[in-house]
Amino acid sequence: MKYFAKGLTSVLASALSIAIAAPAALAQTATAPAEKPAAAQPWTKIPIPPLHAFKPAQPKRIELSNGLVIFLQEDHELPFINGSILIRGGSRDEPADKIGLVSLYGHAWRTSGTATIDGDKLDDKLEAKAASIETSGGSASTSVHWSSLKGDFDTVFASTMDLLLNPNFKADKLALGKRQIASGISRRNDDAGGIAIREAVKLVYGPTSPYARQPEYATIGAVTLDDLKAWHDRTVVPNNMIVSVSGDFDSAAMEAKLRAAFEHLPRGQAFQSEKFTFTDPKPGVNFAEKDDVNQSNVLIVGLGTERSNPDYYALSVMNEIFSGGFGSRVVQNVRTKLGLAYSVDGSFGASYDHPGIFYVIAGTKSASTVDATKAMLEEVNRLKTVPPTPAELAKAKDQLLNSFIFHYDSPEKTLGEQVTLAFYGYPADFLEKYKTGIEKVTAADITRVANKYVDQSKLGIVVVGNQAEIKPTLDALGKVTPLDITIPPPPAKPAE
Repeated sequence: MKYFAKGLTSVLASALSIAIAAPAALAQTATAPAEKPAAAQPWTKIPIPPLHAFKPAQPKRIELSNGLVIFLQEDHELPFINGSILIRGGSRDEPADKIGLVSLYGHAWRTSGTATIDGDKLDDKLEAKAASIETSGGSASTSVHWSSLKGDFDTVFASTMDLLLNPNFKADKLALGKRQIASGISRRNDDAGGIAIREAVKLVYGPTSPYARQPEYATIGAVTLDDLKAWHDRTVVPNNMIVSVSGDFDSAAMEAKLRAAFEHLPRGQAFQSEKFTFTDPKPGVNFAEKDDVNQSNVLIVGLGTERSNPDYYALSVMNEIFSGGFGSRVVQNVRTKLGLAYSVDGSFGASYDHPGIFYVIAGTKSASTVDATKAMLEEVNRLKTVPPTPAELAKAKDQLLNSFIFHYDSPEKTLGEQVTLAFYGYPADFLEKYKTGIEKVTAADITRVANKYVDQSKLGIVVVGNQAEIKPTLDALGKVTPLDITIPPPPAKPAE
């Protein structure tokens, strides 16, 4: 209360001072000279030089006779060495009745340890050296990462190879992984935003798509130790792996060590992912009830594109104009001018080997759900009807190019991108072409790709909120389809 009273006193004092000064100011008005022109702004005349040509330090690439690919990136700034083994095959490739297998594999692989050392003892061994070895499972790959001081590389790398070639999957570690995933399943409807994103992905790709499906109690319960072993045997072959190492080492000496570790491994059957088809989501409103909230999460979604698309650069600039930060159209019009959203964002997503997701997302009060959604749709349509101004185009390009440089401002970042490009079969100079590709984009290109790729009849809407508080009702936006977000219970245990 003291702070409030003090603030109130200050406001009143300011008001009084204005009132007291006003007569004097009015008395001087008749004789006061004309106002001077605004002061010059010399900083606006500072020349901004063009960006330098983008020439990232390229890692050394080596391909062994068995098909294994190695990338080496020297970086002598600190006495550390970091390594990674990227292995083809991920959760999108696991059986539909065992969704969660790859996550469980990534967990149990490291925590179980090897045939020669238990996972818990390996923890102690690595902790004593301030080193780490971790395994994980992703959508398209599984991986092993390790890190150590330069002087401990040989020891830590030997443990990494032992884990790679001699895993010892244990029942108790698999059970621990299942409990952790089950805990996440039980809580997945707690957050309205999380529900909205999950259901939007399912709407775009389809509920049974490998890019949208989710683990359930039954699917993780079906995973066995034999499944983990079979997955390991299927994927861990040299022609299915990319090894990358960065840090304080000599490339020739490191190459010799890696050749000694990997070159004797026999080539195996290359992993082949299933080819998936994608169709546009159906238009309409898909609603999930969340009666313990007083706001709505709104997502407008459709299929995006792939980075290999020749229109990738124009779509990137279009995306920046549309939703690239606080100065973007969607933020300025939906949030700032109309005040219809706490937050609003969007993206025309581009993935490496399948279409990304085009989305516009907002958080808004329950009472403004319909108005906010209409405003978001209007901004989508304006992409097609209102070409970017010269200022919008220039600003979007500058933001993309400046931020792009900082994504690859270290040897390790460049190495990571080169590994990703190699994994998905992109040319090594893809990064170098980005700057030129963005610079060539014109306002006409933006209008062309907006009309080619943005179609409101191929966009779906997901709303998560409190139906009783949404006024006007959602049917003002079109047909409303209820979403069932019930979590299927664990399968019944057999009777004793």
